[in-house]
Amino acid sequence: MSAELEEGFVLDKSAEMSSSVTGSKDDQKTYYRWDPTMTFVDREDELDFECIGYTSPRALMSCGHAVTPMSLTRWCRRLLEEGHYKFVCGHPNCKEWSYEEVRKMALLTPEETKYFENQLFENAAKGYMDVKCCPGCKYETVRTDRWNLCVKCTVCTVVKKRNFHFCWQCLKEWTGSVRSVSDHCDNEGCTNEQLELLRTCKEITFQDVKGVTGCPSVRACPTCGELVEHNTTKCKNIVCSQCKMEFCFICLKLTTECLQTSSHYKPCSSGVAPRQTSIPVRKEK
Repeated sequence: MSAELEEGFVLDKSAEMSSSVTGSKDDQKTYYRWDPTMTFVDREDELDFECIGYTSPRALMSCGHAVTPMSLTRWCRRLLEEGHYKFVCGHPNCKEWSYEEVRKMALLTPEETKYFENQLFENAAKGYMDVKCCPGCKYETVRTDRWNLCVKCTVCTVVKKRNFHFCWQCLKEWTGSVRSVSDHCDNEGCTNEQLELLRTCKEITFQDVKGVTGCPSVRACPTCGELVEHNTTKCKNIVCSQCKMEFCFICLKLTTECLQTSSHYKPCSSGVAPRQTSIPVRKEK
């Protein structure tokens, strides 16, 4: 866990627009039928799932489905409102579209473009980074250092005219030293749920590795700290979904080190590693 003070940044909501999309046939966006950059077809609008009946000519997306700019806009806006940051065709097992294709084929207006791009950023931030509401100003704040619980809110710091830090774990104003390395702040009831899970999780019995007892069912990856579980089948080694490093679920050594004195289906020479009481932090190169 980083000992440096973590400063969060607030997601800009100034570009938000109304989430409603008109279904009226008045004032519709429509394709220019002779646009040489598009392929027009005489087919139904295959994204008009609500059967609104948009009047624009139909053009083909890269996935092969026919759309109108209104149906495409409506579908993609729905994806954004559901928290997605990738545009995927609404038909089963179909393809992903690039934002550039969506922007062109949906004939996005400047206002729609601003909304789409802002929402894409916000959704992607939530997907790749931690995002929570500051308890002081209620703005959504992005934490760029996932290992530091003490986050400084830039908005509250300006408004309150003092440094304002809050705990990413209990979501209360931070109490205690802002530079201490800790798995909790000094607020009552602030506990690290991941450490609690490592402490209390059940033990597992390996189906294909005989003679192993007392192994916890949840481990923190020794390289990056991601919590992982073993499905109890096949060999004792597992690949971390976060950092892609392979390690032994029993002794917590990297697979290459474990296999120097053991094998995939035999107990480790060093025995079962005890329950972890801290979460490893991956060192940035």
